Amino acid sequence: MTQAPRPPLPWTTRISVAVASAVTDAARRSNGTVNRRLLSLLDARSRASAKPYRGVRSADVVVDPVHHIWFRLFAPSDSAAAAGEPFPVIVFFHGGGFAFLSPASRAYDAVCRRICHEVRALVVSVNYRLAPEYRYPAPYEDGTDVLRFLDHGGLASADPAAADLSCCFLAGDSAGANIAHHVARRWAAGAGWERVRLAGMVLIQPFFGGEERTEAELRLTRVPLLSVERTDWMWRAFLPEGADRDHEASNVFGTRAAAGELEASLPEAMVVVGGFDPLQDWQRRYYEGLRSRGKAARLVEYPDAIHAFYAFPELKEASALMEEIKRFVDAHRSPAK
Repeated sequence: MTQAPRPPLPWTTRISVAVASAVTDAARRSNGTVNRRLLSLLDARSRASAKPYRGVRSADVVVDPVHHIWFRLFAPSDSAAAAGEPFPVIVFFHGGGFAFLSPASRAYDAVCRRICHEVRALVVSVNYRLAPEYRYPAPYEDGTDVLRFLDHGGLASADPAAADLSCCFLAGDSAGANIAHHVARRWAAGAGWERVRLAGMVLIQPFFGGEERTEAELRLTRVPLLSVERTDWMWRAFLPEGADRDHEASNVFGTRAAAGELEASLPEAMVVVGGFDPLQDWQRRYYEGLRSRGKAARLVEYPDAIHAFYAFPELKEASALMEEIKRFVDAHRSPAK
């Protein structure tokens, strides 16, 4: 099989990607555990800031102190926010293979701040429990608990900006997009929701997989950041002991997945795919799986994009994605908003 060409990246991006890869490789152990002490030294973090920065203020809100579940809330700080203008709510789940990073990680603080500013939305960036200390289904439970917290009025005292929970979106990248899908299924299966109505899902390069090796996984063996060896380690750290990659958490429309009646209640999804992402075949299968089940879905492709391209603002695809997210959110707001 012919090796794919190298993605067109600025040298500064290549250095950043190399550093990120080195950090995670140094922290993950061959026995499936993570060196959290080392990771805490290498994971650059940003603090929440009540003082507006680039048109956005942020605050950390505790949901469950026992399980250390919290979120970082990003809110516009301009006159519209001061006047109580209702904003859609984007509940965001960060990537990191279920095992790494947090809403305080510098890259995710910057990404969520940018989404808040450019999309004109409140962003709830969720800190969920990480593998391998907490395996499946811990992050799905944590995400659902955050939705319940919002449904019970948890934002009312956290920020004066008006939250339109009838226009709520689940979003995430990589493993976070996987979490967004499974939290949406739990929302669809749940009862008693009073305020939260899911208007859409934004799934950026979702982390799905299976026992099969796809064409893209076999071809894209030397692209930045992601490799089959790394993704296999992440699945082993996250899935239940003894499970393989055809588990329903990974292969969501595979033969072992739960019956698909809940998919009928899922909101429309925007699925983002990069041409240099080894996971792209699984992402397209997910999109096709939604469509085959009668769900509205939109596929957004960036042929030159690597996995996690959105975290590098110097890339033109990162700016294009922000515009796409804004269009998607605006298209799914009620006319009265």
